[in-house]
Amino acid sequence: MSKKSIIPAGTGAPLAPYVPGSMADGVLYVSGTLPFDKDNNVVHVGDAEAQTRHVLETIKSVVEEAGGTMDDVTFNTIIITDWDNYAAVNKVYAEYFPGEKPARYCIQAGLVKPEALVEIASFAHIG
Repeated sequence: MSKKSIIPAGTGAPLAPYVPGSMADGVLYVSGTLPFDKDNNVVHVGDAEAQTRHVLETIKSVVEEAGGTMDDVTFNTIIITDWDNYAAVNKVYAEYFPGEKPARYCIQAGLVKPEALVEIASFAHIG
């Protein structure tokens, strides 16, 4: 098995030892993605819709850097800090996956920075 790190241009340094994406045997694993700017500051504080859009745009950039599209995403893990944001997250999520939906699960948990409301990790089959 060969493994390749996927790091889109303009990506900031991660908070921990990981890369945005890792590709192996045609499967892309996208790390848990938070609503961070390139300096790891939380963007759109208090706005779950805008944070979700930012997270999914970041994931999209990793998928595209690996040669895929959002249609190649087959599974998502969604972590939210408050169930009150579930509808807002789903509204934006549906925009990014308008056709056949990927499998997924969603849990509530605390995130690495308290202002972050959502984190998403993805798997995509590319090629």
